[in-house]
Amino acid sequence: MLPISAPFTALALAALCVCNSAAAQPTSSDPLRAAAQQAVQSNPDVTARYNAFRAAGHERDGASAAYRPRVDATADIGHTRDRYDNRNPASQSLGRHGVGLNLTQMLWDGDATRNEVDRLNHNRMARWFEFVDASEQAALEAARAHYDVQRYRRLVELAEDNYIQHKVSHDQIQSRFKAGVGRGVDLQQAVARLALAESNLNSEVANLHDVTARYQRVVGAAPAPKAEAVTELSAGVPASAAEAVRQATSRNAGVSAAIESMRAIRAQTEGVRSAYRPRVEARVRGGLGKNLAGQAGQTQDLGAEIVLNWNLFDGGRNDARTRQFADLLSQAADQRDRACRDVRQTVAIAHNDTARLGDQVRYLEKNAAAIQRARDAYRQQFEIGQRSLLDLLNAENEAYTARRAVANAEFDRAVAYVRVHAAMNTLLPTLGLVRADVDAGQATGTPVTDFGAGWQAGDDAAGRCAMVEVPPAATPLAELDARAQALAASRAAAPPAGHSTPVAPTRP
Repeated sequence: MLPISAPFTALALAALCVCNSAAAQPTSSDPLRAAAQQAVQSNPDVTARYNAFRAAGHERDGASAAYRPRVDATADIGHTRDRYDNRNPASQSLGRHGVGLNLTQMLWDGDATRNEVDRLNHNRMARWFEFVDASEQAALEAARAHYDVQRYRRLVELAEDNYIQHKVSHDQIQSRFKAGVGRGVDLQQAVARLALAESNLNSEVANLHDVTARYQRVVGAAPAPKAEAVTELSAGVPASAAEAVRQATSRNAGVSAAIESMRAIRAQTEGVRSAYRPRVEARVRGGLGKNLAGQAGQTQDLGAEIVLNWNLFDGGRNDARTRQFADLLSQAADQRDRACRDVRQTVAIAHNDTARLGDQVRYLEKNAAAIQRARDAYRQQFEIGQRSLLDLLNAENEAYTARRAVANAEFDRAVAYVRVHAAMNTLLPTLGLVRADVDAGQATGTPVTDFGAGWQAGDDAAGRCAMVEVPPAATPLAELDARAQALAASRAAAPPAGHSTPVAPTRP
């Protein structure tokens, strides 16, 4: 087995290799891919899953040994003293010693070995898919950490700009107050808003420190000092939620691991039934020595035989174990369906977030642009006395809040795309990182790519995981616009509040 030290930090042993394929969306120097690569290499859960996969391969090889003959060497030395009735002499004492060689070959064991090897093969595949799932989850957490660092760097920049704007307004009001042309209440408002801007900046800096520390825990290295543009992994995400769910439930490594675990239980169930069948072995033995087997004068013992052993009754243990594994098989099917439902929910929510956040970003950008134009107009009007200081300060806060909302929505959308890829088991390939397997039965370290290629769920696919299209809950904007027009028309037709129709006076 390869040592878990410096060689493990190489991508071959981590079962991950960098591939500059055309399908990979990020560039080779993209910090997002670098973060994912570093996280998968150093994540203890990934390495633990990989070692479990290798151990499962060795266990399978051990079970396969039952097909091959077993050779035992024996040696013994001893002394016997026997007493007989109706025999002269009545007692006999013999010293004995000898060496022997026994060969046993299983001819048929009721398919117990075949079912055990089949079980361990499925168990090995389950460990492989768990390793793949752990790699995807490590990459997902690294992407989240990367986006969080970028997010709070952006928010710190916005908080700094917000502080500068309030500082300019504060200094301007303070100069006016000192010159005797400003009011003290305006200065106090400016001081209060400047303190709030300082508090916002301090909070964003603290948040940036926290997400940077989390990045170092997840990735194992410090983030790049330079802020990069947001890289969205939108390529490869299906246009419809139904297609995303279909691909996720058929590709997700967690669901595949649950299916392989169920298959392992099924093979073990078949193995339990082999106890009802006979076992046939071929045995060859040979021995040399003195007084072998306590027989005086025997110096050689050679023999060959075919032995059949068939258990006819064991107190009902085999019946109980058969019922036990039938229930365990049902439990494994339940766990498979639960895993499928979890993935279905995850990808449905993430895919919906990509669409909704895309619309939200556009709306928030329009909102932020309009508010900033209004803020600039308010500043100009404040300079000529047409706007109060409170109007200007409120406009500054609205502009800061709007720009902050845009930044959060952009990064939330980027994270949503990553979540979709992770659920569909395509995050690493999209980042240009392609998994490769190191053969668990060898210590050569030769990578064999696409270990699980061609794997199919077949009839073992989840039976209680049907995709149900969720109708949109929101009313279309066109209908809302129509309601707004109808409301405006009704208000225009109605008389103003407190106004009554004049009545012609009557003559006395």
